[in-house]
Amino acid sequence: MQFKYIIYEKSEGIATIILNRPEALNAFSKEVVNEVLQALEDITADENVRVTILTGAGEKAFSAGADIKAMKGFNALKARKLSLMGEKLCSAIGNLEKPVIAAINGYALGGGLEVAMACDLRIASEKARMGQTEINIGLIPGWGGTQRLTRLIGRTKAKELIFTGKIIDAKTAEQLGIVNMVFPAEEFREKVREFAKKLASKAPIALKIAKALINKGADISLESAIALEREGFGIVGSTEDLQEGVSAFTEKRKPTFKGR
Repeated sequence: MQFKYIIYEKSEGIATIILNRPEALNAFSKEVVNEVLQALEDITADENVRVTILTGAGEKAFSAGADIKAMKGFNALKARKLSLMGEKLCSAIGNLEKPVIAAINGYALGGGLEVAMACDLRIASEKARMGQTEINIGLIPGWGGTQRLTRLIGRTKAKELIFTGKIIDAKTAEQLGIVNMVFPAEEFREKVREFAKKLASKAPIALKIAKALINKGADISLESAIALEREGFGIVGSTEDLQEGVSAFTEKRKPTFKGR
């Protein structure tokens, strides 16, 4: 697949999508979003891909968000269209049946942070900086930020970050629960890849079901969520991968999961 605004690579069961507009701090345009969506479709269809990494080109930014220059002459219709574009992208990431890791190598601002929060896990370079900065230009988050950030860190802290538009460092983001882990800049790419390999070695069907249960269960009653888990447990219990895992455990070897 040929792309102009992203770099798309696949190896060792890992797909990597690199936002490739470093001159614009990897800001999202309509073209960038469409190319990421195409890559996600390919990942869905490719049974050899088990984990996805989403990151930015260069050292300065994961993504600075939507292209602010494109907001000149904005009106309600254009704003809603931009919001729907980001919603489509974030939903595609969230609904992908395989784990997605946001590798935050630099600035993740506005829509950039919202896209990162749509991913399952976030790993940051110690040089990363994050913020829902929309308020600083008279806007609010429009790609799910008011909702995902609240679910990650709670109502009060989410209000603080969104109302002030302040930018926080990677360690603060880790303490708040926005990112899962932080690594030194010089080790960052290697550590992300190492973590992705670890996930890629796990049973694909179990990962798929676990992701779906966590995502769906968070927004329904505990009783209903547990019922969903019971059904998911039954599905995973019927897989060849489970038998391989049990055999590997008893034989004291590493399992080889095939996604069956």
